Amino acid sequence: MPLPKQRVTLITLGVADLDRARTFYAAWGWQPHPGTSDGVSFYQMNGAVLALFGLHDLAEDQGRPGATLATGAMTLAQNCADDAETDAVFDAALAAGATQLKRPEKVFWGGYSGYFADPDGHVWEIATNPFWPLGEDGSLTLPAG
Repeated sequence: MPLPKQRVTLITLGVADLDRARTFYAAWGWQPHPGTSDGVSFYQMNGAVLALFGLHDLAEDQGRPGATLATGAMTLAQNCADDAETDAVFDAALAAGATQLKRPEKVFWGGYSGYFADPDGHVWEIATNPFWPLGEDGSLTLPAG
């Protein structure tokens, strides 16, 4: 049987306080999926889903009850169509309660990029990459190279 194609279909963020995390993502403009329940929140993205799940429950679900789960060792990224959109998305996250790590600025690789952390310390990069044009729906497909 052939192996599945390269893909990520679900990203789950462990959060210390699910209500606080839901409040942040709602204030940032994210809409939960109707399938959201008391113990988990789902957000439909372009071809994938983001989930918020309590840290304790996530460790237990992983078969590691009592494990200490950490954050910040990876970056989630949202590419924008232009620098103005990058600034607007970044500023909306700050207004929703994110912590600024690096204000968007021109970067060495030719784009425009900034970083913030959500209330649980999950790091997001908001960027414009002129070498990676976005689809009409905001999706990203790497150009042939």
